[in-house]
Amino acid sequence: MTNPSGAPSIRVSDVAVAGAMVAMVTLLIVPLPEFVVDLLLTFNIAASVVIVLVSIFTGEVLQFSSLPTLLLITTLFRITLNISTTRLLLTTGEAGEVIRRFGEYVVGGNTVVGLIVFLILVIVQFIVITKGAERVSEVAARFTLDAMPGKQMSIDADLNAGLITEAEARARRRQIEREADFYGAMDGATKFIKGDAIAALLIVFINLLGGFIVGMLQHGMTFAEAWGHFSLRTVGDGLVTQIPALLVSTATGIVVTRAADESSLGVELTRQLGGDPKLLMLAGGLMLALGVIPGLPTVPFFVIGSLILGIGAISSRYQQARVAAEVPEPEPLPITNDVVPESRVQLTPVDPLEVELGYALVPMAEPGRGGDLLDRVVAVRKQVAANLGLLLPYIRVRDNLSLNPYQYVIKLRGIEVGSYELQPDRYLAMDPGGLDEKVPGQPTVEPAFGLSGLWISPADKQRAELIGYTVVDPASVLVAHLTEVIKDNAHQLLGRQEVKGMVDMVKETHPALVEELTPRLLSLGEIQKVLQNLLAEGVPIRDLVLIFEALADWAPVTKDPEQLTEKVRVALGRTIVHHFELGPVIKAITLAPDVEQRLTAAADKRGPGPGLDPQLAQAVINGIAREAQAMAQAGHTPVLVCSPALRPVIRRIAQHTYPRLIVLSYAELDPKLEIESVGVIRA
Repeated sequence: MTNPSGAPSIRVSDVAVAGAMVAMVTLLIVPLPEFVVDLLLTFNIAASVVIVLVSIFTGEVLQFSSLPTLLLITTLFRITLNISTTRLLLTTGEAGEVIRRFGEYVVGGNTVVGLIVFLILVIVQFIVITKGAERVSEVAARFTLDAMPGKQMSIDADLNAGLITEAEARARRRQIEREADFYGAMDGATKFIKGDAIAALLIVFINLLGGFIVGMLQHGMTFAEAWGHFSLRTVGDGLVTQIPALLVSTATGIVVTRAADESSLGVELTRQLGGDPKLLMLAGGLMLALGVIPGLPTVPFFVIGSLILGIGAISSRYQQARVAAEVPEPEPLPITNDVVPESRVQLTPVDPLEVELGYALVPMAEPGRGGDLLDRVVAVRKQVAANLGLLLPYIRVRDNLSLNPYQYVIKLRGIEVGSYELQPDRYLAMDPGGLDEKVPGQPTVEPAFGLSGLWISPADKQRAELIGYTVVDPASVLVAHLTEVIKDNAHQLLGRQEVKGMVDMVKETHPALVEELTPRLLSLGEIQKVLQNLLAEGVPIRDLVLIFEALADWAPVTKDPEQLTEKVRVALGRTIVHHFELGPVIKAITLAPDVEQRLTAAADKRGPGPGLDPQLAQAVINGIAREAQAMAQAGHTPVLVCSPALRPVIRRIAQHTYPRLIVLSYAELDPKLEIESVGVIRA
């Protein structure tokens, strides 16, 4: 909450709580008159009643999440009241009207009876209620912490399945964290009540001893007079403070023993105890039967039995009326001669990205059976967002009984873009090259990069790793394949809605930039095309501010997405080099001067007429394939560097020949970078 100047404002409730804490500290120091002490003791009783009522009518435990802190505050308040009453009793011989009345009326002026009642209250609070609440809180905290990983995985599974949104997932995770914090705090807060009960015993003993000393030595009373005067008021003081303490500890036990339910305690008890009227009527009949037995009191059993029978009869009648109200009356059939039209076909939305599993692979996606595929899919989404700046839509994982048992299929907007057959009980071992020693296994081809591999048994896993093989589990094979499919098709996953979200995100921090760019200079669709062009070549779009600034600079000159993409690439030059890990010396393929001149002349031609010479085009295609493969075999990333005017042309040629070739222009490279030509394309 802030004021118009932007500075945080102070709520009245915050001031009240701070003032109450200061007042409690003041009670420890400043002597209070009897009237004020009476008011504070009465307030203590009223506050404990309010806490009990709130705990009864609370539906979920987190609705009363302030209870641990409230236990500390009420315990401190009772301690300060005990100090104030002790000081008042030993200095004046009186402790207020409330304490005196409790000592005279509640226990009938009998000190012995009062001490016994006080001890019973303390024992019940200390051993029965507080001990039980402490144990329940401890177990609940432990179980809540142990269950957190499973709950988190369940949330991730629902998120990947599209059952919940990102906001709902965050809310559910926050709910789990709050539950763990609450039960952990309650485990510690019950110690306050336990300590309060021990302190009450000590305070009563100190008040009795101090009363004898003050009465006999300072006021000249006899032992009997001091006992009759001070002991009665000490017992009254103990009862006045321990009755509210008992209520608060009871409220604590009610809260920590509540099961997960959205209704209040009264509704739960009514529904569960009175849910079957037959049981109530049976219990009432049993009470009446006990009243007939000779030797047992007849009237109490008859009264209680009749009362339970009446409640059972009323509950039975209420249930019958409710069931009758829930049964709908049959509606008359409409009389018409019109032909009933066919029902409309419900169009099932197509998922942007989905993974279908054969039934033998389903355990990989079930957390209860040790499968972590869903968690890995979530990690893929985060990885793509971090590397490319693209927030993927939900990746749906489902089973498909029509597939082979060990087969999975990756679909993009309902169309299959990748598939493979896994062996869940084996590992995939891939030879990085140059290994002399071999391991037995079933030959295969890894789906993500087309590498040769072997499916080996778990017994050979350690041996294969020692030899030098790259060994991965089946789930990692699927995840790697999915990641590469996403990278290759990232541009198809970027829709207008995602672009709108990106624009809105930049607008929050750079409103002037967005207002200048769209819709005045470029439409949302035109921005989308530029971003798609960048993603199609694996260029990250994380730096949206820089991208939008480049678009705003060049949009008045041209609206062509291809030309705008080239201008943006120049602005992202450092990002591109860093992303592909190309510096500081770039080993690259270059074009022979004559080839570059002929390609430039063909690219500059406008209007009808022959374009690129077929022989020249074929020579460039063959040269790209040859030199790129040579670079890859030498362990280098295939890169081709050319002039800015030729970069789009070369990229289109290489797209079908060697899609993983990185095509850069000299304008995108920092002048400090060194370019080493490792291959030349000639005609």
